[in-house]
Amino acid sequence: MKRVVITGAGTINALGHSVPDTLDAMREGRCGIGQLDFQDVDRLSIKIGGQVRGFEAEGRFNRQQMALYDRFTQFTLIATKEAITQSGLEFTGDLAARSGVVLGTAGGGVSTWDANYRSVYEDGKNRVHPFVVPKLMNNAAASHVSIEYNLKGPSFTVSTACASSNHAMSQAFQMVRSGMAPAMVTGGSESMLCFGGVKAWEGLRVMSKDACRPFSANRNGMVQGEGAGVFVFEEYEHAKARGAEILCEVIGSAMSSDAADIVMPSKQGAARAISGALKDARVDPSDVGYINAHGTGTAANDKTECAAVADVFGPHADNLMISSTKSMHGHLIGGTGGVELLACIMALRDGVIAPTIGYEEHDPECALDVVPNEARDAKVNVVLSNAFAFGGLNAVLALRAV
Repeated sequence: MKRVVITGAGTINALGHSVPDTLDAMREGRCGIGQLDFQDVDRLSIKIGGQVRGFEAEGRFNRQQMALYDRFTQFTLIATKEAITQSGLEFTGDLAARSGVVLGTAGGGVSTWDANYRSVYEDGKNRVHPFVVPKLMNNAAASHVSIEYNLKGPSFTVSTACASSNHAMSQAFQMVRSGMAPAMVTGGSESMLCFGGVKAWEGLRVMSKDACRPFSANRNGMVQGEGAGVFVFEEYEHAKARGAEILCEVIGSAMSSDAADIVMPSKQGAARAISGALKDARVDPSDVGYINAHGTGTAANDKTECAAVADVFGPHADNLMISSTKSMHGHLIGGTGGVELLACIMALRDGVIAPTIGYEEHDPECALDVVPNEARDAKVNVVLSNAFAFGGLNAVLALRAV
């Protein structure tokens, strides 16, 4: 099997429009969650979210592109450009023929759906733009990345709710490790912050009206975010031969299904994914120093995740650092694993552990070191990134410092 490394990273999210800006915000424990700003927000009971501020699509894309790119695709292309630029790869010849893109998204073009439902049902229009379908389809972002960067190998979209990005990155990892592809562009994106997108989530009654407080005893729900996190996964010898800067190594992944309940999480399912990632990476539980938690800030998720970690790691669980950056950028749903992988890279490269901000009260059911409120300097060699989705679908990635 081939070794797999990350040679490029890109993002746009509520914390920043680039990787350096985002990591600076994580180090500072800055919160990107604020009052939502879009049409009919006053009709919502949930009025906060991790919205990308200061972003003007018209300044980035021309009129023809705007007709084709939903906001989630715009975010993807911005993050991809940063990642591929950092990697230094040029996709031509055999490299282009064999490399591809696997991205995660839960909703795809939700804002396009929302706008066109309004046009037809509220405004009474009988026609929609001819590009509505290619604009809103879940694979639009992956397809546009493939077109833009000449990626002719395996290219597709994974849609598994909140685990979409981790499932996508797991697939990309396996493709490079197996030798199927020398490099893959992977990660995820989401943009559900529109009236219909938030209204649908309100119905689940899992949303907080004031803040995201993972692991805190007074937590009262998740907060939605938006954005994208995209990476270049590359075969190690290929990267080494061209003198590429290596951010870290991807050493394992595992996926599981709870096969139990469509919305309630399962300790057993999460534990199987965590232990599976350790086995795939061929590392001992005691080697892990940090876990980027799924940590949504809901009562059920956080205690279930902590119980799963305690089961898998045993006494070593007390030595682990585990934090949720959703408290800063919000829950990006299908794109969340992409942005959260940045915290793992920061831990491995910079020795900085992103904090869980908003933590106020100790919860005995979340009795782990959750790195409350302030970033921490710590040297770690192996980290995990957890993603546990509605539908009982779980995906965990293991990474190592190089």
